[in-house]
Amino acid sequence: MKIIITADGSNSIYVEDLNEHYHSIHGAIQESMHIFIQSGLLCEQLSNLQEINILEIGFGTGLNTLLTYFAALKNQKNIHYTTIEKYPLKWEEVQQLNYPDLLEYPHSKNVFKRIHEISWEKAKTVSEGFILCKHEQSALEIPYPPNAFDLVYFDAFAPDVQAELWSEELFKKIYNSMKTNGILVTYSTKGIVKRALKNVGFQIEKLPGPKGKREILRAKKE
Repeated sequence: MKIIITADGSNSIYVEDLNEHYHSIHGAIQESMHIFIQSGLLCEQLSNLQEINILEIGFGTGLNTLLTYFAALKNQKNIHYTTIEKYPLKWEEVQQLNYPDLLEYPHSKNVFKRIHEISWEKAKTVSEGFILCKHEQSALEIPYPPNAFDLVYFDAFAPDVQAELWSEELFKKIYNSMKTNGILVTYSTKGIVKRALKNVGFQIEKLPGPKGKREILRAKKE
């Protein structure tokens, strides 16, 4: 793995064996903010919810979790955040990333460290109003509780790299675990992704993408 600097100054990680980046080279922070925070957590469909249960597929560097923490704090929302990552990064790798320095929130370094140091498989309090539960398991094998999630961040590696995670099998499990009117946001708009989402029951819409990407997807369970 190699740490790189993306166009907005924030770090990402490049996996040489897979020829894959953890985030957009056009800006890691701006991509996550646009797709998962603005188009997900803070979207109009969820604006009336003060308590939001989130499922994330692909914990990765913890950037989405960190951004969600501060967005929820600013908007006075209580979050129960469940995230799945089969191959977690080591703290020695993560602590080299510069997100806390760029975000300039109070205590951002402490929050980022807390997010990564929390033990796996048990729900833990990051701070009042934010509960985090990390699972070091395969997204295909973990059991999903029914009618549990308001919002899903689908942030696995691209379909060309991890095709099994973009399958109808997994999307069906996620669909069944979501509440009515829950939404899923993801960066991929590939045809196979759209078809899989539609086939399991989602209503999908394309939204303008972040810098360097034309469109993203938001899917709703009706």
